[in-house]
Amino acid sequence: MNDLKIAVFPHVLSSDIREPVRKAAELGLEGLHASTTGPLEPELLDAQARRDLVDLFRAHDVVVSAISYWGGQVDLGYPEQHEAAIPAGKRALQLAADLECGLWQAHVGIMPWETENSRWQAFLDALGELTAYGEQVGATLCLETGPEPPWVLKRMIQALASPALGINLDPANLIIWRPMVAQDRGVEYTPEWGDENFGPENAATLLGPWVRHTHAKDARQEPDGTCPEVALGQGDIDWVRYVSNLMAAGYEGFFAVERECGEDPVGDVMRAVDFLRGLPV
Repeated sequence: MNDLKIAVFPHVLSSDIREPVRKAAELGLEGLHASTTGPLEPELLDAQARRDLVDLFRAHDVVVSAISYWGGQVDLGYPEQHEAAIPAGKRALQLAADLECGLWQAHVGIMPWETENSRWQAFLDALGELTAYGEQVGATLCLETGPEPPWVLKRMIQALASPALGINLDPANLIIWRPMVAQDRGVEYTPEWGDENFGPENAATLLGPWVRHTHAKDARQEPDGTCPEVALGQGDIDWVRYVSNLMAAGYEGFFAVERECGEDPVGDVMRAVDFLRGLPV
């Protein structure tokens, strides 16, 4: 058995945060990747509630691997969204700091491939303000991979050069999004095009120095051109190579099991934990 740090999404186990914390401890898991929806929304947690959550996790020797906030509802490429989105993002960064994980995983919109696109500057402006705040409070915004090639995210991180900007590497998203991106770019989708632009294993090397958190989620290219999510270990990702590439880049963070579909998501999550523990890395 390896010593990978594994987390799961608490809502898969129960809607009451206390039960997943207890269950994680029973399963020997070190972390929970907390979705900030419902009772965990930043606006609903005052200072005492945040301290109580930290105490709950400490009592069971479990930590928050990262918080998840913004699942696709926000697009920072549109300046008209900044007035509402930036204050909300700052609240998420503060919550990440208060829960002592210091990591906020987010979908922030689809970045353009071309820097001359006006949306590129909109992302620079918004992310610049958010990361400046993150530096103040000690929290990092982790950009979720998926709808753009990894080199686009690398270019954004290098342009801002902030320690408060990192990557949440979701390898499955780099497969799932391929046909949609190809269509948007006016390119005929082929598996070869997808592998060249969105290869998860190569992304682990390219983005490795900035990866602060990663999802353990799988996907598969089907003969009909679709790329659905599948249970961990049943997709196209070479997990030994993926994990090894991350480790070679110095990654020491969590592998957060995510399962967004399927007939038995709880069972799939438990099997995914066993799969990760059994990897020869």
